[in-house]
Amino acid sequence: MAIKQLSETLINQIAAGEVIERPASAAKELIENALDAGATRIEIATAGGGKTLLRVTDNGSGMAPGDLELAVRRHCTSKLDDSLFDIRTLGFRGEALPSIGSVARLSITTRTAGASEGAVIAVTGGKTEAVRPSPANTGTVVEVRDLFFATPARLKFMKTEKAEAAAISEVVRRMAIAFPAVRFVLSGSDRSTLEFPATGDDRLARMAQVLGKDFRDNAIEIDAAREDVELTGFAGVPTYNRGNSLQQYVFVNGRPVQDKLLLSAIRAAYSETIPSGRYPVAVLSITLDPALVDVNVHPAKSDVRFRDPGLIRGLIIGAIRQALTRDGDRAATTGARGMMQAFRSGDYRPQPWSAETSPSRPTQFDAMLRHLGEQPQASFAAFSAPSARVATPFEREMPVPAPEAPQPPPPQSFPLGAVRAQLHENYIVAQTDDGLVIVDQHAAHERLVFEAMRTALHSRPVAAQALLIPEIVDLPEDDCDRLMAHAEEFSRLGLAIERFGPGAIAVRETPAMLGEMDAVGLVRQLADELAEWDTASGLTSRLEYLAATMACHGSVRSGRRMRTEEMNALLRQMEATPGSGQCNHGRPTYIELKLSDIERLFGRS
Repeated sequence: MAIKQLSETLINQIAAGEVIERPASAAKELIENALDAGATRIEIATAGGGKTLLRVTDNGSGMAPGDLELAVRRHCTSKLDDSLFDIRTLGFRGEALPSIGSVARLSITTRTAGASEGAVIAVTGGKTEAVRPSPANTGTVVEVRDLFFATPARLKFMKTEKAEAAAISEVVRRMAIAFPAVRFVLSGSDRSTLEFPATGDDRLARMAQVLGKDFRDNAIEIDAAREDVELTGFAGVPTYNRGNSLQQYVFVNGRPVQDKLLLSAIRAAYSETIPSGRYPVAVLSITLDPALVDVNVHPAKSDVRFRDPGLIRGLIIGAIRQALTRDGDRAATTGARGMMQAFRSGDYRPQPWSAETSPSRPTQFDAMLRHLGEQPQASFAAFSAPSARVATPFEREMPVPAPEAPQPPPPQSFPLGAVRAQLHENYIVAQTDDGLVIVDQHAAHERLVFEAMRTALHSRPVAAQALLIPEIVDLPEDDCDRLMAHAEEFSRLGLAIERFGPGAIAVRETPAMLGEMDAVGLVRQLADELAEWDTASGLTSRLEYLAATMACHGSVRSGRRMRTEEMNALLRQMEATPGSGQCNHGRPTYIELKLSDIERLFGRS
């Protein structure tokens, strides 16, 4: 079969299949163009989930009529010179507008600041009309109607209008977080209006607009740098988490990305602090030389490639863990809110008086006294201390004086306060200067024991057990080289390896803590990790997992009655131990309730 040149329209439709996957993809490309044009106000309108209508209006620099004609041609752009390694704009390929025009009804109306009138151009199914004069405000209006009408087979793969509208909303949220100085408005017949006013340089205020005000109250600032790579942003405390990863936002030089390397680094940074199936909330921004990152590896520009991925991953993990150690032990404010919602005001309804139960009709005051006298006596009787001594007849005849209430220790200005009670032999109630704290004694002590064991684990070499017969692991020569480069590190963790020919590793010793284990599988896992991330954390993770299990079984159990001194000592140790805000399984160890919240429960504020 003879080779032939494809038509321009067909080429654009092929490109549209890669660049414009759904209405949200078109919205992303058009918003990026508006931002590259210097817009400070962007309005997006949709109908039918973006399939019927998608309109993006901005107040950017606009285009001249001559540029407008080129804008709808393939590979025409003002954002790229002669290098793909110094990209400082969101768009650069010059594919978005011609791709959209090849599968939809596209019109672009624009005017520059110094022009007396604007211009408009229309592209329908790949057919371009001539540029015409048109009244217009400064900036650009791009209107897309009947998306994929020229390729109806693509419409069969679209989701419901509600799902497509939600995807566009997510695109706008990501862009809004990345550019807090820009005002975004999203409206249409298929949604309620979503507006994000500009916040200038206050990035946290914009994050609160998008993620909710709870994020502001539970966020820890991130500010770190390593080898000319800067990492800034905010990460939520571990006890402030979600059921999915949708509230994890990462930006590289201002570009929203959804890169697996970056998201896995966030997940690794929160390991052992968040329960399984829960996800942290984080907004991170990476700034580095454009020559050190390749953004031209995915048609949608959502993935990037770093020249040194190990550096980026290590920076993210280290910065987040350092921030959590510094300020991550506080309880999430959502825990106090949930506790307040669990409280219910009392609803006492006295039983009607009956002649069968009372010899004479009591007064209302007498009924109240009887209620106050009977109910609490029955409730608090269980708290009386048992005694094996038998009272004498003389003592039984004498009135028993009411025991003096124990005087609580004076209030102390510790972060977790001073102990006031232990409830159900599991929960410690402490009073702080401005509220109260409820501590899960088992979860708290479990974390303290684990941190002590982990500190010991990393402060001295791990005990090793020699294998009677060394395990021989066959591996590619490159994997063997990488493993031997980390042999000294493995030796400190109790794993002794040595070269056994060009393509094999001999395992001489394994960590004694792990007992009988699959040494071959462990070495292969370590080799895979080194090949992927240039770091091997699998062995450390196994040892720490075992330490966590031992800590769980060796900590203060639920149901144990503790003395006041023990409980206060536990609180002081929690205050001095990083990571004590959550147990090894990621559950919170304590919940704090402010005095203002308690007063609100009783209607005092």
